[in-house]
Amino acid sequence: MSKEKKKISRRKFLVRGGLGTVGVLAIGSYIFRNPIRRAILAMANTMDMAYMGDTSNPMLWFELTKDNTILLHSPKVEMGQGTFTSLAQMAADELEISIDKIAVIHAATSTGNIDGMSTGGSTSVAGLWQPLREMAATFREMIKTEAAHKLGVAVSALVSENGIFSANGKRLSYAEVADGVATWEVPDVPALKEIKDYKYIGKPVPRVDLAAKVFGHPIFGMDAEMSDMLYGSVVRPTKIGARFISADVSKAQSMPGVVKIIEEDDFVGVVANSATEAENAKNAILVEWDAPNHLQTADIISLMTVGNGKSTIIQKEGSEVTDDGLVTMEFRSPIGAHAQIEPNGVLASVVGDKATIKIATQVIGLTRKEVAERLDLDEENVNVIPTYLGGGFGRRLHTPHAIQAAVMSKAVGKPVKYFFSRKEEFQHDMFRPPTHHVMKGKLDTDGMLEHLEHHFVSGDVGNDSALVPGILPPIIGADIGAIRGGFIQYGKVPNLRSVYWHVELPFATSFWRSLGLLANTFAIESFMDEMAVRAKKNPIDFRLAHIQDDVAGERLKNVIRAAADNAGYVDTVINGKAMGFAASTDANTPCAQVAEVSIEEGEIKVHKVTLAMDPGVAVNPDQVKAQCEGCVIMGMSAAMHEQMYVEDGELMPIIYGPYNMALMKHAPKEIDVVLLQGIDKPGAVGEPPLGPIAAAVANAVFRLTGKRLNEMPLRL
Repeated sequence: MSKEKKKISRRKFLVRGGLGTVGVLAIGSYIFRNPIRRAILAMANTMDMAYMGDTSNPMLWFELTKDNTILLHSPKVEMGQGTFTSLAQMAADELEISIDKIAVIHAATSTGNIDGMSTGGSTSVAGLWQPLREMAATFREMIKTEAAHKLGVAVSALVSENGIFSANGKRLSYAEVADGVATWEVPDVPALKEIKDYKYIGKPVPRVDLAAKVFGHPIFGMDAEMSDMLYGSVVRPTKIGARFISADVSKAQSMPGVVKIIEEDDFVGVVANSATEAENAKNAILVEWDAPNHLQTADIISLMTVGNGKSTIIQKEGSEVTDDGLVTMEFRSPIGAHAQIEPNGVLASVVGDKATIKIATQVIGLTRKEVAERLDLDEENVNVIPTYLGGGFGRRLHTPHAIQAAVMSKAVGKPVKYFFSRKEEFQHDMFRPPTHHVMKGKLDTDGMLEHLEHHFVSGDVGNDSALVPGILPPIIGADIGAIRGGFIQYGKVPNLRSVYWHVELPFATSFWRSLGLLANTFAIESFMDEMAVRAKKNPIDFRLAHIQDDVAGERLKNVIRAAADNAGYVDTVINGKAMGFAASTDANTPCAQVAEVSIEEGEIKVHKVTLAMDPGVAVNPDQVKAQCEGCVIMGMSAAMHEQMYVEDGELMPIIYGPYNMALMKHAPKEIDVVLLQGIDKPGAVGEPPLGPIAAAVANAVFRLTGKRLNEMPLRL
């Protein structure tokens, strides 16, 4: 039974929202006052990101099939994080059916179920916690009311069990109840169940996408196909800042398989019968670029230094630190690539005034908007069909290649599939920006921190991205992505400051999993470890003594104690191994880690990581633990191996291998994850566990060598 557009009566749900970036602007000219700026940035750093989609109609979310399966059209995309499984658990509990009767699929834009917040920022489960359960509960009551009508009994007389209603010896499945119903009445949102009464929420349920991945079903963007499709390729420069002058396409036009060369103001593309033929023809196009070639890595390091650019104080208490008794340390992190397995790509079909886009994207609504604008189409006539992502990590928070494929499709009148080469993916990534940090601190006579300051410079993360309104950065004065993890969490320090410096880089940088959290935590937590050593105090006790006693502080202290206790933390070297500790809070989720490390043949070896985190309600504890394990490995790879360079104006390396990443041999033999529940709702999970790992490893190395590593990738 396919879903029909239903007439909804009686009431509509409240569309949920929060104080978004545009709403912040209502503060007006007063926003330029530094105290208000700091208050807004602090709020942005701690606020829960609400779901920003339509919750007026459960029919946008749920679809009943003839076999009594309920399809959940997810407004969030699945990029390996296990979101679909958690959403199925939440829906199944309120729908009162077994989870095997729930099938979660990506919501195409044609369904109307579009999340304005995209998929990112660790908000998928947390953001849908309330609206999805309300949608499911309301949908259940809608079906129950209709079942009572068809069975001729009061609603209270119905017995419901796993998608089947029974009364007076008669039985109707959910699908049979819905059959033939043209108009549904939407009741008031029913009371949701208590967490303790849920059957699936809080339990380790197997992933709903497991079979598709094990058996290689065509679920990823690279698998997308349409009948009679052609293949595209786009000319891209290799030099940073290259400006297109002209192109000679005469040789390419006559090459085998070439259907058409498309020359636009902003790109030159080739459409051919095969991907290889399109790539060969592209390489035969002679392009004249105006491109500087003098840039080197040293130039980027010099540029990305605290004191350059414009500063914004994002956190301020008490007075500035004085030079007397001052301890100062510097830290750096390099350019980082996303290096996800599946390169960016798209399949587009433009027929008349309609376009269909199959794509792995984290920004479904934005992709639709940009394609519609470029082709001068109504947005309703552009249907974006999301696929599973072969890795996202923020790389797919802008997918303008959908525009190029759509333009090429329109030019040839057939579907066009276009994917980046691996070289293009590396050279035209939206990189994690390099950073520089200056930490300053001073101890009082009791060995407590009297002053603590964090000055840090970063390229754009949220600024200059398609997701942040251009009017916002100059008003709030700081990049909302770069400052993640940049706030000092030790609120009992009487005099503290955190100062963000903004510098524009000559190449594109943007969101990378955890944003600024990894680099900022590396600097702050390495420095806290140093100050604990100078105070001659245990680093665990030293941190605990500086954390405030409010709710957020207690949650942070609890994960610190849990990580230390479960690891059996000791501050000495035993049998050639040492422990390092670090903690951070990101998106309201505190996390602490202990890394057990040795030095083997001149290399850093991580044997075990103990991680404690308080994500609130863990909808699927196994999935949350898997996210933690993934964050530890990804964080270790970024902290100990990964680095992009600039050589003669080009970003390098351009392939796996030369771009060093953590291998199986580098993984710790054990990652012990301890989950706490300090709040009664799900919190962020996908990024917070990335924060502490670099500092934890570096702090362990200090105990082994007496050397404070202050630059990533960490090397002896």
